[in-house]
Amino acid sequence: MQTREGGRGRASRRLVMGCIGAFCALAVPILAGPALADQALRPRSSEALAPARPEEVGLSSERLGRIKRVMEEEVAAGRLPGAVVMIARRGRLAYAESVGFRDKAAGAPLAKDAIFRIYSMTKPLASVGAMALMEDGRLQLTEPVAKYLPEFKDLKVAASRPNALGEASPDLVAAERHPTVQDLLRHTAGLAYGEITTNPAVKAAYAKAGLFKPDFDYNTTDLTPEEFTSRLAAAPLAYQPGTVWQYSLAVDVLGRVVEKASGQRLGDYLAERVFRPLKMTETGFSVPADKVGRIAQALPTDPATGAPNRLIDGAVPKNDSGGAGGYGTAADYLRFAQALLDGGSLDGARVLSRTTVELMTADHLGDRIKPVVSPGELLMGVPGYTFGLGFMVRKDAGIAGVPGSKGEFMWAGYAGTFFWVDPKEDLAVVMMTQAPGPSRAYYRREIKQLVYGAIAD
Repeated sequence: MQTREGGRGRASRRLVMGCIGAFCALAVPILAGPALADQALRPRSSEALAPARPEEVGLSSERLGRIKRVMEEEVAAGRLPGAVVMIARRGRLAYAESVGFRDKAAGAPLAKDAIFRIYSMTKPLASVGAMALMEDGRLQLTEPVAKYLPEFKDLKVAASRPNALGEASPDLVAAERHPTVQDLLRHTAGLAYGEITTNPAVKAAYAKAGLFKPDFDYNTTDLTPEEFTSRLAAAPLAYQPGTVWQYSLAVDVLGRVVEKASGQRLGDYLAERVFRPLKMTETGFSVPADKVGRIAQALPTDPATGAPNRLIDGAVPKNDSGGAGGYGTAADYLRFAQALLDGGSLDGARVLSRTTVELMTADHLGDRIKPVVSPGELLMGVPGYTFGLGFMVRKDAGIAGVPGSKGEFMWAGYAGTFFWVDPKEDLAVVMMTQAPGPSRAYYRREIKQLVYGAIAD
């Protein structure tokens, strides 16, 4: 994947949410014995993601077969174009399957190495990059964003106060404190997405600044880094910094902070610090001309709404969107997920310390910070989740209406990508499709049910 090149025009679309995941077919030989489950978040002695039969790592082949059957039914019904799913347990690749079409209109089948627009699954990549700079001593979580981006120094908040008639009216007030790097990582900076904010003053300001259009036929990567930061900083915040969890453009801003702290373009920095060490050879912020034919395509219209599906096209952006601009394969993202499960390293390459991964996957909201909509309800339509630094984190085994374990962490992408890591079960799963419609939460719940139902020990 390319991370930097001359730009070209693109018809693109803003990310908001993510969806499902990755399916890849694989015939695998029997290799070394499985790692112990308590080695999760620890380096392993054997080669990471070496293929294994499901039964070698405590999974049922028969039950895993249900995943392909269910996805094939969705493809046959015209609800999905195709999907790729990959599952690793105890450090071994136990399942890789692809179903459906890379391009249904052209009749092209979906291969295991298809390239997907990962949209918001770029956020964990950028977040790990930022934490690597923290480990380098080049930034601190408690530092104000304005240290790196002076435009964010004097921010206003679009508060709503009752007027003389008792009606709510917008009122700009000074921010009570500066948003910090930690606020960007956990979506508590007071920023928003124009698509989902309920603050009318913020929505209007984002629309006027070109940061949001109701038809979604754009992407912030159409703006230069300077245009993006100056326009966003000029708009009011939706909430006082550090008070509310609101899914937002925060990680796009984080990407600009990473560029300032590293002295590199975001894609170049992530390639150096994350992608190349983890051998994520086909992950980046654009797709080379000789690989464009491998990009998975959405159905022309959404089956549920009839609305046209318009997605970014692989062209080199004006800026690398840390919140939504990534492309990659299921296999690449599984390597990233496995590195997190193994405490920040993979095959001898360390990108973060174990303690930093543990910090990122802890609860960073607590009781002080209240969500507008909780992370779990936003992603999967279920309660029971909090947010860390770049990841949604499960608080307890119960509450959420999906299988999982306390401490599992995850995120997803607008066009239909989804991943999670479960340290208790020593499990990493990636699911990818290009289906940006309203059924994304359903497919996220569905794949979790199918995977956990296949655990045999």
